[in-house]
Amino acid sequence: MTDVAPTDTDASGNARPYSVSELAFALKRTLEDAYGFVRLRGELSKVTHHSNGHVYLTIKDERAAIDGVVWKGQVRGLSVRPEQGLEVVVTGKITTYPQGSRYQIVIETMEAAGIGALLAQLERLKAKLAAEGLFDTARKQPLPEMPAVVGVVTSPTGAVIRDILHRIRDRWPCRVIVWPVVVQGEAAAAQVSAAIRGFNAMSPEGPIPRPDVLIVARGGGSVEDLWAFNDEGLARTVAEGRIPLISAVGHETDTTLIDFVSDRRAPTPTAAAEMATPVLAELKALVSDLGARMHRCGGRVVEDRRTKVLHADRALRRVPDLVEMAAQRFGVVSGRLGAGLARNAAAHERELVRVASRLSPLLLQRPQAVQKDRLDRLTVRLEPAMRRRLERLSERLDGLSKLYGSVDPDRPLQRGFARVARADGSIVHAGASLASGEPVAITFGDKVTRQAVIDGSGGTPPAPKPVRPKTKSDGPAQGDLF
Repeated sequence: MTDVAPTDTDASGNARPYSVSELAFALKRTLEDAYGFVRLRGELSKVTHHSNGHVYLTIKDERAAIDGVVWKGQVRGLSVRPEQGLEVVVTGKITTYPQGSRYQIVIETMEAAGIGALLAQLERLKAKLAAEGLFDTARKQPLPEMPAVVGVVTSPTGAVIRDILHRIRDRWPCRVIVWPVVVQGEAAAAQVSAAIRGFNAMSPEGPIPRPDVLIVARGGGSVEDLWAFNDEGLARTVAEGRIPLISAVGHETDTTLIDFVSDRRAPTPTAAAEMATPVLAELKALVSDLGARMHRCGGRVVEDRRTKVLHADRALRRVPDLVEMAAQRFGVVSGRLGAGLARNAAAHERELVRVASRLSPLLLQRPQAVQKDRLDRLTVRLEPAMRRRLERLSERLDGLSKLYGSVDPDRPLQRGFARVARADGSIVHAGASLASGEPVAITFGDKVTRQAVIDGSGGTPPAPKPVRPKTKSDGPAQGDLF
């Protein structure tokens, strides 16, 4: 598309009308050419982090506002995270959105407008992480008392690493593994996070053993110098770590975000080395003192036991005296045992004689006679009753037999009747219900069954033939009674 000059005219001499697209894109090119690079300062509002990775926002001051957008590829390179109310200085270009007749700034860089803005952003981030529980004391891990391996995340060229190594060497014999990182600038937070994750990913049985405790250290500096340790991603990495971590960033008065998330904060890197390791000489002295105390306590215990045994020995009687008294008691008791048994047997014999005098056969025969008499009386009374009951039952049985004979389906057959059944076994009650050609079974009185087929059609039976009166030629006729 080519630009159309405002003085262009048509054939009639009037100014040629623009199409909407021509005007919109002409304005877009004009703005982009005139404001291809703009440095803008203002307060962020209406910040929206879209799911596609882009950030949409508005930059405003007390009298005006302009929409802005940070494309997905530029978000990671921002030095600050866009948040509501943050005062920033951004650079980018002014462009338009032709479909909506709006103009906006496409942001390429973003910086906090000053220390106050940085601290305000830090306070908001601290409140957010505190609300999530990352600062809770309950989730902090205890430091190992005697670590075998200490991991240090710091710059390999500064004085900090020399102070830590020197202090650990003086206090405790252990292995120190240094993960070199930059501790200032835009890449510092990412490198420190990668180092912490790398230490946590090590295996205790690997060629490089996993540390028992970590130290993240840096020397003092300004707020801007220490700002990498206020990164939200770094704070979350520290909170997710499984290895206890000591933060030693800056001097005692300096405070960064990882100081709140770490398991222990040290005022200086040297103090962090002292927190991580015990003093070997002190432990040796303590063990020696405990050994001496143990020997002294053991000697006192043995002496106390010896004194108690001696006192108990004086209070005990001699063994021969104890045995002699027991032998005397045994002799007295054994001498009285025979006479006691004889007296006991005589007493039982007298009791047996006294009881036996009262025993006689009549004592057993009398109850037997009473029971036999009672049984005879019951037999005399029960026999007529049983006879009457048997007679009633016999009469009832005869009645049932007669009833059975009256309902016996085969009984009419004895009188000349026959039973007709269909092929399925059902009894035929009416001849009209039979169809011509239907097979039936006829049972006679001798229990013999014959098969038959119905012939003809049903209907009323034929009238009986008239009986011809007999004549004289037929034989003697019956006389008339009247």
